[in-house]
Amino acid sequence: MFEGLTSRFEGILRRARSRGRLGPKEVEDLLREIRLALLEADVHLDVVRIFLERIRERALGTELSGVLNPGQQVVKIVLEELTLILGGETMKFTYAAKPPTVVLLAGLQGSGKTTTAAKLARWFKSRGRNPMLVGVDLQRPAAVAQLETLGERIGVPVFSRPTDPVAVVVAGRAEASRLGRDVVILDTAGRLAIDDELMEEISGISAAVQPDHTLLVVDSMMGQDAVNVATAFHERLNLDAVVLSKLDGDARGGAALSVREVVGCPIAFASTGEGLSDLDLFHPHRMASRILGMGDVETLIEQVETTYDREQAENAAARMLEGRFTLDDFLEQIHQLRRMGPLSSVMKMVPGMSQQMAGVDEALDEGRIDRLEGIINSMTPAERIDPGLIDGSRRLRIATGSGTQPSDVTQLVRQFREMHKMMKKMGGRGPGGRSSKRRGKGRRGGRPPMAEPTGSDRSVTKGLSLPGLGDATEGTGPDLPGPWPLD
Repeated sequence: MFEGLTSRFEGILRRARSRGRLGPKEVEDLLREIRLALLEADVHLDVVRIFLERIRERALGTELSGVLNPGQQVVKIVLEELTLILGGETMKFTYAAKPPTVVLLAGLQGSGKTTTAAKLARWFKSRGRNPMLVGVDLQRPAAVAQLETLGERIGVPVFSRPTDPVAVVVAGRAEASRLGRDVVILDTAGRLAIDDELMEEISGISAAVQPDHTLLVVDSMMGQDAVNVATAFHERLNLDAVVLSKLDGDARGGAALSVREVVGCPIAFASTGEGLSDLDLFHPHRMASRILGMGDVETLIEQVETTYDREQAENAAARMLEGRFTLDDFLEQIHQLRRMGPLSSVMKMVPGMSQQMAGVDEALDEGRIDRLEGIINSMTPAERIDPGLIDGSRRLRIATGSGTQPSDVTQLVRQFREMHKMMKKMGGRGPGGRSSKRRGKGRRGGRPPMAEPTGSDRSVTKGLSLPGLGDATEGTGPDLPGPWPLD
């Protein structure tokens, strides 16, 4: 969603870093570019004015006087002020002293309330809570059935009755207490637009159960209309926080930058995909860092910790350094990486990679990885352990089974062999490795004699672009000698 804004900010801040001096004229030029970038992203005009005034006050004050690198200091100022616009600190979610904690979800129809309710229930469950969903949307056809389907997928019970909304929420809370459920999530009805009937209904629900948290689900793709919707709901319900849905869309993202400052409610959660696990706490500092193209290492580390099995990853690393890494291990690493989400999204969290990934077609990129998996899955267990067994007839069989070309199979085997050699050398250089043992032998002083590069050694310098991830070699290529030793 923020790709366009990120691209603009990267260019603006790159020019700011390159300047050795930032006087009033240079600061005003910088602010003019930032203003255009924010307005093009559909950020609310009042928010743009506040943001620019804060930067101007700090940049023209004593903060830049005497600084050795004023460009870097301006980047720091922009990051801090953007973090403040987004809310400053991550919202701390508290629970009722006497369970259950009641969470009321409000919003317009089509904003993603029902799916967000299920995502939120899964989020609570992952943190050791026992949530229950209550279907209060008795207006939209099959709304309760949709909620029951989602609840079944995440293993969370759903309560609803074909009566009136107020009676349903009261009975739902009583049922949660009886079952020992400590969190109740109310999925209320929405409308295509704000009207008095909607407001009266949701106000009655709020008065009946006195929710501990009232969250407004806002469609991030609505632009500045999202701010108007949030303002109208806040006047009637006294919102505690906002949940941004569809943050992975291709809209300009002005809502995320406007809601907190205009409405005064923090952003609690952000929905970043269609999967039920794609709901995260909203971290203003991390989002600001992503928008400015600085990556998001903290979120990347959290995803790795929750996705990767630590013991399995350590064993794979040990096998790799010992020269026992096989294509089965490589395939498992790909599966674990893909569980973290689309590869392009993961790479954009790495500092400096957002610009590199700007022109990458995400669908094409995932398709290339699919072909890579297909090639390995078309091999026999023996071929995965020892790719040197693959001759011409086997290569043709693998290519036919995976829907690829024989040259793709040749390229995978060749480059996997080079990776295998490189990792084995790295393992040998460690403490106690062969290379370290030999270090004291031979000539004293001077450089050790360099071995002549072989053909396979030369290919390493071209990079380890696996088939489908790089340019495939033309033709089927020569038959690979085999079997080649693994230790």
